[in-house]
Amino acid sequence: MNLQFRRHRHASTSAIADRPATRWLVLAFLSLLQLLIAVDVTVVNVALPSIGTAFGADAGALTWVVTGYTVVGGGLLLLGGRLCDLLGRRRMFLLGAAVFGGASLLAGLATDLPTLVAARFAQGAGEALASPAAMSLIALMFPRPDERAKALGVWGAISSSGLAVGVVLSGVITELLDWRWIFLINPPLVLLVLVATPLLLPRDTAAARVPLDVPGALLLTLAPLALVFGVVRAAHAPWGDPTVFGPLLFAAAAFAAFVAVEARSAAPLVPLGFFAHRTRLVANAATILLSAALSTTFFLVSLYLQQVIDLTPLRAGLAFLPFCAALLLAVTQVARLIRLLGMKHTAIAGLLCTAAGLAWLARLPADGDLWIDVIPAMIAIAVGMAVGLIALQNAALEGVTDTDAGTAAGVQRSVDQLGGAVGLSVLVGAAVAAGDAAQGFRLAFALALGGVLVAALGVALAARSEPRER
Repeated sequence: MNLQFRRHRHASTSAIADRPATRWLVLAFLSLLQLLIAVDVTVVNVALPSIGTAFGADAGALTWVVTGYTVVGGGLLLLGGRLCDLLGRRRMFLLGAAVFGGASLLAGLATDLPTLVAARFAQGAGEALASPAAMSLIALMFPRPDERAKALGVWGAISSSGLAVGVVLSGVITELLDWRWIFLINPPLVLLVLVATPLLLPRDTAAARVPLDVPGALLLTLAPLALVFGVVRAAHAPWGDPTVFGPLLFAAAAFAAFVAVEARSAAPLVPLGFFAHRTRLVANAATILLSAALSTTFFLVSLYLQQVIDLTPLRAGLAFLPFCAALLLAVTQVARLIRLLGMKHTAIAGLLCTAAGLAWLARLPADGDLWIDVIPAMIAIAVGMAVGLIALQNAALEGVTDTDAGTAAGVQRSVDQLGGAVGLSVLVGAAVAAGDAAQGFRLAFALALGGVLVAALGVALAARSEPRER
């Protein structure tokens, strides 16, 4: 029964792979939803003061408007990836898109802060279903390494640029319209995806007759949620506070219990053997450190532009346009770099380019200049982000099959999200603890630089011990 199911699922995927025009059109709609998902990670940053004024909320309460989305999304992504493998990728993509679109509408119409935070949680849940489904579909529609690199380059570029576009849109919409429109622009575009995708993707076969690892799913969802909650609280309370060390201890216990459950489960959520693949393991570990640095950069640079250089929200948003241009230009060259250097050496190049930009930001003066102290660093980070993340995504999907593509995509997206959320909390907390604003910025960027260099070293050691791939 299971063998027959897998053959049918593989046949439908191969049918898409054999139709070049159709698969690139499918990629366009998968990427459109991913753009909206990525935009909503950062789109609230510049709008937070306006949201706080509308609901009478202080900075502490507003924290969850930012982190709620990434915490829930990151915590559920592995479960979402496994559900894609078991229940069907098209089915999960459409369900995730519908949840995300409905939650966006609820966020735009929210009448109080709890409703807005709940809507952000639901947006994260929608992402957890749709994003690994899209990523695994791409991996299977483009089985050749060179084509996969090109397709993931397009998808990754749109995803990455969405983070910067979110900051730009946040400033423009907040100043010219109303903060609610940062969410209300999503539903019409999601509706387009929901109408077009079923016309292009074949139906999933019947759901696999494989039991879902409910204990593993529960532990793997609660552990990262508790971890991020504890780290976020550490920015507002001492480490000895029960609301800090309690969630962190729970997270450690849940992770340990997850390993024990997976080792004994007949149908594990994430087979422990999955992490024995050295390339995937190193790629996912490096992604955590790179994502932490990138999330911190977006957040702190947005604050620096408004609080130190004293730009308006609109001008602060527009200041990210050179970043977007450099990112999109770099993306067009990633597939070529992977062909010339291989995935690991391309990832190292991207990490080192990001490190160069972080090193420049680590010297930010208290009275900095936009074009001297910020823009050059952001251009270097944009290039490094495009090259590094896309190469790491390719490496994290190396050797996937029709039965584990969703799991691999879920792991990659999860470490990306959670790495960004935890890194942002830790590094921004370090910046706040420094007292002086400019000194805090420099400390946070120096720590982010150290993390990216460690990631580059890890990838370099892995590449040195293996034959150079093409």
